[in-house]
Amino acid sequence: METVYFQSKPCHTYGTLPRVGEKAPCFTLVRPDLSEVHCSDFPGKRMVLNIFPSLDTAVCAMSVRRFNEEASSLKDTVVLCVSMDLPFAAGRFCSAEGIRNVIPASAFRSPMFAQKYGLQIVDGPLAGLLARSVVVIDENRKVIYAQLVEEITEEPDYRAVINVLKQDK
Repeated sequence: METVYFQSKPCHTYGTLPRVGEKAPCFTLVRPDLSEVHCSDFPGKRMVLNIFPSLDTAVCAMSVRRFNEEASSLKDTVVLCVSMDLPFAAGRFCSAEGIRNVIPASAFRSPMFAQKYGLQIVDGPLAGLLARSVVVIDENRKVIYAQLVEEITEEPDYRAVINVLKQDK
């Protein structure tokens, strides 16, 4: 169990975020067209999992925009933006914003994703949603960066993510 904060009030997660050096759990998520996206769909590529509660919040939307601009331009890297939002909503958001360099991926059908990554919020006003975090996975599915953002209303450390991706290649 991890503790994060929503507007300075503690919330807890089910489990713990995978640590650097560990093998990342495999996953199945859902794209806006309802097709599945799997951890094995990107051989030879690194994956950035930008994980957040909902695109209906300014901070979550900003993280998708920022990763669309920054991390997606790195060689051999794919960015998945993961939330419990319905796939249709994520697709509409990306279309309206002109976001084409990241893959919106919904965990709405995959409670095991939230549990395996230790990110399901179990109490507080956001119970049932995902805690804000970023996990970077290398070509061998090893975690090379993991950040659980302590205050859910704050953005992740983009610079740290980009630096890890630039150093790793």
